[in-house]
Amino acid sequence: MTDNRGDTWLGGQRDSPTSYGPSGYRPNAIHTALVLAGLLGRIQPLALTPAWLALAAIASWPWNGLRVPVGVMSLAFILTDGASLALLPRMGRSFGPVTPPLLALTLIRTAVTFVSGLLWSVMWHSGRGETWPFLVLTVVLNLALSTVSFYATWIEPFRVGITRAELHSTKLEGQVPLRLLHITDLHIERITLRERQLLYLVEELAPHIIVLTGDYLTLSSVHDSDAQAGAYGLLAELCDIAGPQCPIFAITGSPPVDHPDTVPAAFAELPIAWLLDATEELRLNGHTLRIAGLRCTADRNRDVPRLRRLLEGGAAQANVHTPFTLLLYHSPDLMSEAVELGVDLYLCGHTHGGQIRLPIFGAIFTSSNFGKRYEMGRYEEANTTLYVSRGLGMEGLGAPRARFLAPPEIVLWTLSS
Repeated sequence: MTDNRGDTWLGGQRDSPTSYGPSGYRPNAIHTALVLAGLLGRIQPLALTPAWLALAAIASWPWNGLRVPVGVMSLAFILTDGASLALLPRMGRSFGPVTPPLLALTLIRTAVTFVSGLLWSVMWHSGRGETWPFLVLTVVLNLALSTVSFYATWIEPFRVGITRAELHSTKLEGQVPLRLLHITDLHIERITLRERQLLYLVEELAPHIIVLTGDYLTLSSVHDSDAQAGAYGLLAELCDIAGPQCPIFAITGSPPVDHPDTVPAAFAELPIAWLLDATEELRLNGHTLRIAGLRCTADRNRDVPRLRRLLEGGAAQANVHTPFTLLLYHSPDLMSEAVELGVDLYLCGHTHGGQIRLPIFGAIFTSSNFGKRYEMGRYEEANTTLYVSRGLGMEGLGAPRARFLAPPEIVLWTLSS
């Protein structure tokens, strides 16, 4: 296939999304937790009024003569949290259930207020503690939780950033650098400000190639016709912005998210090249790239042999000239094999950078078999560069639609000789 500038896609094998359907997927602990939280999300917050009252009473219990005002304060924070979370879908920001994140926040507040009260009680009975410093501390800590919660749900998920990265390789022979845009983990439930920002940024960046590395819907919206229509519309606009001169390559993501019954509909008749256990050579701006795309089954015992078959001969030809090899796989879990097989650049997502990160410690969860080893960003091993993108969207089901210290990103690579 040749585009209107004379650049060529060489001998590529393409596959249909309908052929994607890894069987035998075993849910991990995080997936199971999300499912259980999703079941909790079916309960309306008002139905749990006795629970909120009980938690407020527990929080205020150590405060002795101050139990009533502290209990009222606790209830006020619960109501504020609930209102903030309930407004998110009404304002078109995000579309998760209220009850699971509200319960998590309330448990944290209960623990903070209860422990502060215990400390005050111990100091007060020893005759060394005044009431107001502990009360002020409790109020300040609860206000800090409110600030973090508001920022993580209303602000950071919509701060789409552009990460710019460069990679130089003797395998790239063209005189004009190649701009490659990596987009991953869209996790669409509805079209929001975040998706509109994405389209604006793609038009502004004017890449030569776009690659998509999976997870186009959320676990909540896999069979949601409105979400599917939103994903299709977004991808159609992305194709229009890219134009025929900018090829788009895509792979599938996590098996329960990119379901074989829904992925084809989201991409039907769009000019996107699917690489499902397939490679394709692309010649653009004088550079020759071999792009390899591998389906993710989340099972290394299955995916490693398939990767070896896909790239067989790459390692053996390490001493002769071979094309620059780009591997697209949803998670970072094949890094050691990518190094062994001579992959030059390995692009993935999946971890969301943890989505909720703690200062200094970083990601709490990554959903990677290697834990925090490849939680986000750039890694160099031997001659292979790995980039784990934080992606754009957020987990579905009962997970909070929140990002903290892990803002959404798209990554623009400048590849040159």
